[in-house]
Amino acid sequence: MRLLPHRLDTTRGLLGALLTVFALVAAVLSTAPAAHADTQICDTFGSTTIQGRYVVQNNRWGTDATQCITVTDSGFRISQADGSVPTNGAPKSYPSVYNGCHYTNCSPGTALPARLNTISSAPTSISYSYVNDAVYDAAYDIWLDPTARKDGVNQTEIMVWFNKVGSIQPVGSQSGTATVGGRTWQVWSGNNGSNNVLSFVAPSAITSWNFDVMDFVQQAISRQMASADWYLTSVQAGFEPWQNGAGLAVTSFSSTVNTGSGGGTTPPGQSSCQVTYGTSVWTDGFTADVTIRNTGSTPVDNWKLAFTLPSGQRVTNSWNATVSPASGAVTATAQSHNAQIAAGGSQSFGFQGSYSGTFAAPSDFTLNGTACTKA
Repeated sequence: MRLLPHRLDTTRGLLGALLTVFALVAAVLSTAPAAHADTQICDTFGSTTIQGRYVVQNNRWGTDATQCITVTDSGFRISQADGSVPTNGAPKSYPSVYNGCHYTNCSPGTALPARLNTISSAPTSISYSYVNDAVYDAAYDIWLDPTARKDGVNQTEIMVWFNKVGSIQPVGSQSGTATVGGRTWQVWSGNNGSNNVLSFVAPSAITSWNFDVMDFVQQAISRQMASADWYLTSVQAGFEPWQNGAGLAVTSFSSTVNTGSGGGTTPPGQSSCQVTYGTSVWTDGFTADVTIRNTGSTPVDNWKLAFTLPSGQRVTNSWNATVSPASGAVTATAQSHNAQIAAGGSQSFGFQGSYSGTFAAPSDFTLNGTACTKA
């Protein structure tokens, strides 16, 4: 007769233990972070933010056909890309992720717009995932303007094509090749009717790369397509599809703009550097001895001197700096032992070259994006 109450006590104990377990599970679930759900955007110009610092935008403007992107914590994927446009015209869209301002939509906490001669470096990284059943380019865009523009179209667009599939080409015509960031690029220049475009096209697909945006900005300055007192307004990474495009993805993106150190805070119209360019010339050859003097009040770190060699000149070797490419718009990059120019101090480098025709010296020099005077 006593067994029944004993069984009831045991049952109550088991129920109590189970309730305790359920309570613990509920507490753990209530404190665990919620799983992130990817966001799908199909609105023509719909956008959202990721990582609290970048904007991802659908940015469809060349067709009425549906385009949708799936936004992740680290980038986005084109999930639907209907319609097509002729390959001899503009693409149908530019879904992208960016740092800066695009038609008044500025990314959270951005340092942009920033005047070029105040930027010491702009490190960035990008990773792409490609497909082959589409016509498109994978483009990293750098926007420059004479004003601190947050809306509308900027005056100069630099496009860095990491990949292209199909019979498409950049705006304008090819003007040669250049070595930028240690890579060789085809260089194209032209105007699309709204802004000037300077394009750098990789000869083969690049899936990921870390680089300094200012390396490409200096190329634009040396080609008179921008000036050191202009502004960097945004950097953007995405795709320009002409046909299809579903599956294309930016898998990671980062962008930082460092101001104040190395670039200086020189007011527009003034210079904080002076270049002495001495030459020894003989038939078909020459040497150049170059001295850079920092006339500003702050040190210049990791200096890069950009200038354009006159037509017919070609660098054959250099010392105390790496000079590349061999001709055209070149950049002399400091070596580890002379990477800083103290305030009021100077650094020197030299190179040997060949030439044809009449010899002449370069007319303009920019140091880390700042125009220099000639001694």
